[in-house]
Amino acid sequence: MQTWLLPEYIEDILPPEARRIESLRRRLLDLFHVHGYHQVIPPLLEYLPSLLTGTGHDMDIKTFKVVDQLSGRMMGLRADITPQAARVDAHLLNRRGVVRLCYAGSVLHALPDGMMQTREPLQIGAELFGHGGLESDIEIQQLMLKALRLIGVHGVHLDMGHVGIFQALMTHGSVSAELEAALFQALQGKDVPTLTQLAQELDELTRNAVLELPQLYGGIDVLALAQQRLPDYPEVRAALKDLNTIGARLDGMVDSIAFDLAELRGYHYHSGVVFATYLPNQAHAVAKGGRYDEVGSVFGRARPATGFSMDLRVLCGALGPAAAAPAILAPYVEDAALDEMIEALRSQGDVVLVDLPGHEDCQEELNCDRRLVKRNAQWQVEKI
Repeated sequence: MQTWLLPEYIEDILPPEARRIESLRRRLLDLFHVHGYHQVIPPLLEYLPSLLTGTGHDMDIKTFKVVDQLSGRMMGLRADITPQAARVDAHLLNRRGVVRLCYAGSVLHALPDGMMQTREPLQIGAELFGHGGLESDIEIQQLMLKALRLIGVHGVHLDMGHVGIFQALMTHGSVSAELEAALFQALQGKDVPTLTQLAQELDELTRNAVLELPQLYGGIDVLALAQQRLPDYPEVRAALKDLNTIGARLDGMVDSIAFDLAELRGYHYHSGVVFATYLPNQAHAVAKGGRYDEVGSVFGRARPATGFSMDLRVLCGALGPAAAAPAILAPYVEDAALDEMIEALRSQGDVVLVDLPGHEDCQEELNCDRRLVKRNAQWQVEKI
């Protein structure tokens, strides 16, 4: 095996993609900043219970585990920064009012989310703690859509669901934990035959409602249809009303909106509205999030929370191939006027490369389209 080979689904980020990713990171964090979101930088490594508590089985599978050589305790490399932000809000900041946090950093997955997906996403996101109303759900989704608009992507499609609908059906139907887990897996996999078979164990009202869920996907009309076909439970009415309100507020910010009442992503983690955005010709979501009111309780404070995250690698890929910015080539000579000219160009954002001696035959590798030349005792920029 070649010593320079990397593990599967792990890869280097090379220029100019690295430059673009860094530019996106800065612009997005600046956007979050002017909306009042304060940046935090949690550690890459934590004790395992802190990373996994409240996040469900899926996060456990994704998390790399190591033994701490100092304490002998099990530690994990974070697979998601959101629980860390919840810990910071609940345990370190300890504020009574609304807290807005943002972050950007690498996470590591033991298993990829899908084919061609990296195991080292560059996660960036924003979280809002301390407010349980629709206003914060709308604020978070509006911020997410502004972020996508800022980086210049087009054709944004928003998918929304609400895990409270399925939760209500399970509660009112007195469904066992084992059967609930099986139904959840069938719904997540869109496995209607398995779902139909499993539903035979349910009472008629719950069975009919569960089998309706995969059919309830589409535009705003789906919510009215769901009102007719699903049991008239208070939780179901409230969830449908919330989706209708949020959809109406976001309608002008996206190219299309769909509602998927069988979407249970993060079911054991989220507690309300869940959402994801997609772009044309992109199989995976470019941004996703939702409400997760119960996670903070494991850190000592049950704080309502909602947020979203994105992978900077995915966002960069959605913009197409990145090209390196052309540079200006400067000769290697001792000349105070030349040095002054180089610094002036660099201060205005131009890339200036000094052609070090002995590499004149490699100039084509430098991606320079201009050069500094001396004409009539004055240094000036000329096209190559």
